[in-house]
Amino acid sequence: MRWYVDGIEPMLAGRAPLDGPVSNIASWNYPMSVLVHAVLVLVLVLVLVLVLVLALALAGNTVSQAPVRAPEIGCVSFAGGRDTGAAVATAVTDLGKRRVLEQEGLNTWGIWNPSDFDTLAAVIPKLFDYGKQRCTAYPRFVVQREPFDAFLTAYLPVVRTLTTRHPLAVERRTDPYPRLDFGPVINAAKAKELRDQVAEAVDRGAVLLYRGDPADARVLPGQDTSAYVQPVALLNPPPSSPLHHAEPFGPVDTIVLVDTEAELLAAMNASNGALVATLSTDDRATYARLAPQIRACKVGHGRPRSRGDREELFGGFGASWRGAVVGGELLVRAVTRGPAGERLPGNFPEYHLMP
Repeated sequence: MRWYVDGIEPMLAGRAPLDGPVSNIASWNYPMSVLVHAVLVLVLVLVLVLVLVLALALAGNTVSQAPVRAPEIGCVSFAGGRDTGAAVATAVTDLGKRRVLEQEGLNTWGIWNPSDFDTLAAVIPKLFDYGKQRCTAYPRFVVQREPFDAFLTAYLPVVRTLTTRHPLAVERRTDPYPRLDFGPVINAAKAKELRDQVAEAVDRGAVLLYRGDPADARVLPGQDTSAYVQPVALLNPPPSSPLHHAEPFGPVDTIVLVDTEAELLAAMNASNGALVATLSTDDRATYARLAPQIRACKVGHGRPRSRGDREELFGGFGASWRGAVVGGELLVRAVTRGPAGERLPGNFPEYHLMP
């Protein structure tokens, strides 16, 4: 917030607010970050009317037509799932409205001829932050078959140490600073959906590599635990399973084995677009050759990527993003008018002349 406040004046040079309200349809998982961040920028650019809608889009709820199709709306900012997002994208495209639509994508971590598995093991607990209920979570590992044993040696011992608990379920004298990797998922319905997807995938041929024991969760006496999901790791979910191509949005990892670079890229691009990806390989030339073919906005070399606003672009490819690419000054541009004929970078067949 300080960064935008300190730097807003040069970003606004020669620009003016859009006519009409900006509709901000935010996801439930990061209400302060996603919602307030966008609201702050809109306030700074002096948008005269602001429509705020908090929608459980990722839970499958539909969005009212008013904040999307109303003729007064000048721009639609949306963060949520692909089903609702596709309907929003169709509406705003037909109407020629400005749009910034962030949607789910299967972020992947590729493993190809690596040697440094210690670095990977160290980062795995962070990959489970928030129970993987965030747009930049990594729920898919695409692993070259030859070093698969080394990958498992690094991965499984770490996953077995992950702890879920209520943050107040501690013994003060013996456990003053308890480790807490993540808590429950959003609700009991989502927990059931994840368990059903895992059971279905295993029934259709996936190999269950690990599933945490619900009894290991530290909770309060009498606490409702129906929304708790322990970590799960599946090998080779079948193509018929949603876990093969869609983001689970929960603590479920899937691992896919590949033998060729072509298979690696196909598996990493299974969801037709993502926000972030990572490729772990010792050979820089291999990374430089393969990374541009991974359909993610940001690709890390052996390290995770994040949203990263400010000077850095943030967006997606394919169905994971529709409309303007944002981040720092580009977010300001997306909700303001600049010079005539200005082109904004975005996820379109070609650069799109924004109305």
